Amino acid sequence: MPEDIGRILSAWPYDAQNSIRKVIDLDGAEKIQVRVDQGAFQGILQMELDGRPDGERPHDRTFALDFYKDALQKHTVKQDTDSRFTLNREACAEIFDESRRLYERYVFLLQIQDYNRVVRDTERNMDVFRFVNQHAEHEEDRVNLERWWPYILRIHAVARVMINVQNENYDSALDIIREALKKIETLEDVDAEEFHIEKKRSQQALKELEAEIAKKRPLSRSEQLQKELTEAIEKEEFEKAAKLRDRIRALEKG
Repeated sequence: MPEDIGRILSAWPYDAQNSIRKVIDLDGAEKIQVRVDQGAFQGILQMELDGRPDGERPHDRTFALDFYKDALQKHTVKQDTDSRFTLNREACAEIFDESRRLYERYVFLLQIQDYNRVVRDTERNMDVFRFVNQHAEHEEDRVNLERWWPYILRIHAVARVMINVQNENYDSALDIIREALKKIETLEDVDAEEFHIEKKRSQQALKELEAEIAKKRPLSRSEQLQKELTEAIEKEEFEKAAKLRDRIRALEKG
């Protein structure tokens, strides 16, 4: 018999700024719920936090990608064939659908600051990109996901950056941003509008994040002394400036 979810909805009033939450089911598994309010329609979307977002097990595997990787391995060990392993249109469509579901999940994970799972899901989707590009039978399928490389590199980097910021590892966070910017800049060009839009957008977003973190990052002892030296010179406190120079040189010598 269908159950009315009105009581659940009234206990969780819709708030566009706070529409995502984690819940724990009766088996102790965590899930994401998204509160939806679209005109006359109200409801709650739910997805698994681990495994596939929809909880399905395609081909009795956690992910469809795992099934096709197993198929590749079985093909490779066969001694009686020289044929190349390929993913047909049906296989690619199944993998693309799974990839989209992961994308939809890590968009929400990013909002609730579950950065470790964002790293996990973006890395899995990057694995999908590479696998399809290498093994898809048709050129259209091989390049289908390549246009999204700038975006996924950015989101993967942002999640790793935020983990480091939470741990106050600011230098590591800045290194991750610079590494991601270099990867995006050197990506092989893709003849798709989305690629060029996302490349520009991702570069801008990462540079803005870099500037924001640089402001939060505490100055090292050497940088603090250099700042004091600059201020002393501007104020024409030359005796103080000389002492600061000596301290900076001593620090640089170890």
